This record gives sequence, C-alpha cells and structure tokens, in this order.
Amino acid sequence: MLGRPTLTGIPHDIDQALPHCKNPQTSLELPNFYRTVWEFVVEIACLDLEGVLIPEIWISFAEKTGIPELRLTTRDIPDYDVLMKHRLNLLDQHNLGLNEIQEVISTMQPLEGALDFIEWLKENFQFAILSDTYYEFAAPFMKQFAWPMLLCHKLEVNEKGRIVNYRLRQKDPKRQSVKAFHSLNYRVIAAGDSYNDTTMLAEADQGILFHAPENVVKEFPQFPSVHTYEDLKQEFIKASHRNL
Repeated sequence: MLGRPTLTGIPHDIDQALPHCKNPQTSLELPNFYRTVWEFVVEIACLDLEGVLIPEIWISFAEKTGIPELRLTTRDIPDYDVLMKHRLNLLDQHNLGLNEIQEVISTMQPLEGALDFIEWLKENFQFAILSDTYYEFAAPFMKQFAWPMLLCHKLEVNEKGRIVNYRLRQKDPKRQSVKAFHSLNYRVIAAGDSYNDTTMLAEADQGILFHAPENVVKEFPQFPSVHTYEDLKQEFIKASHRNL
C-alpha cells in the first residue's frame, strides 16, 4: 500500500493539516491544490490561449493590416496545416514578417477578467496553457501571466525576418499533452474555444467550451458551454473531485 506523500515543512498529521492548510514555519496560506497531495487527487487545469485568455492574434493583425483573409482561425478552418499555409501565403504576398506581427502583439492585452481567473486557477489547480500559437508570439503574454507552463509550437524565420515555415510540436499536440498528464496520474480539466481544442476536451476528464462560436457548440453538445469567467470558474469547481 502506498504511503502518504509529504511536502517539506508540512505536518504529517492530515487531520491537523487539512483544516488549515498552512505551513507551520511561516503561517502562510498554501494554494488549495496542495490539499490534493493528501487526498490523492492531483488536478491540472489546461487552457487554450487565444480566444480564451487573450484576443485572437491573427484577427488583431488582420485589423491592423487591413487584410481580411488573415481573420480566418481554426473556428473557420479546422485543419490547422491548411490554415497556416493560407496565412504564410498571405504574409508572402504582402511582404510581412515576424517583426510586423510582434509589433501588433505588443499593443494587445489579455481579455478582461483573464488575469483574475488565472490567479484563481493557480490557487486551486496546477496550471498549463496548451496552444497552437508560437513561442515567438506568446512571450509578452506569458510575462503578464507570471510565466505559466506553455506548450505550443515554433516558427522558422529567415535572416530578413520572414516566416518561412512552422514546426508543430507533434501531431494533435493538445490531446497528446493531456494523455501525457494522465500518464503522470494527473486528473485533467480543460477549456478551449475552437475545433482544434475538441480532441483535448474529449481526452480530458472534463472538457469545457469557453467563448466558443455557435457552430462549435452545436457540433460538440457533450461539452458544457459558458461565456464568462465566473461561469467558467463554476464549471471547474463542478468538475473537480475536491471541495473547492
């Protein structure tokens, strides 16, 4: 039989420790997810990035450049490879590169309420962002989010700053990430907004649609659909096996 896991500086007496969940050396409140060490339910929250925590980068770039074809996202074209080839062709046609995209990103802010929601998640869950964006795009936002785990993709950029290719981390990366967390005995609750999130949501112990368009909601009725961070918080609470 497995013994109870322990954390340095935390009492071994579970009946004494759980009601207060404090480090006796500091008397500081510990995040609620540490309670799961004793309860043997370690839960991780996995979120998409664009459309869930930040505006869609390509839509913002389309508005700045006046190129409407760049507004298309995985909500419109489910096949990510088809979508990215479409985007790279448009960048070539208009002589645009990474620098121009990063200039637009530097003016963007997280969605209203996103920072508060992330803080609540961090206090109650382990937390990871699973995205089909690129590290070259996401870094400014990760700084604002206090550098959470981010699993996404890489761009190939030439010496002139032109994006010549993209490297996907792996096939169906969001779903594979959830499978990997399961193999580490994490229980996964995931939220996303688009077609490219649905395999992640299906693989998770509970999937949630957030800010999803009506066509996605209708096609995937098995997932609860919400549109505010307060409602998303309540879905995470309902999905958890802990008393949050």
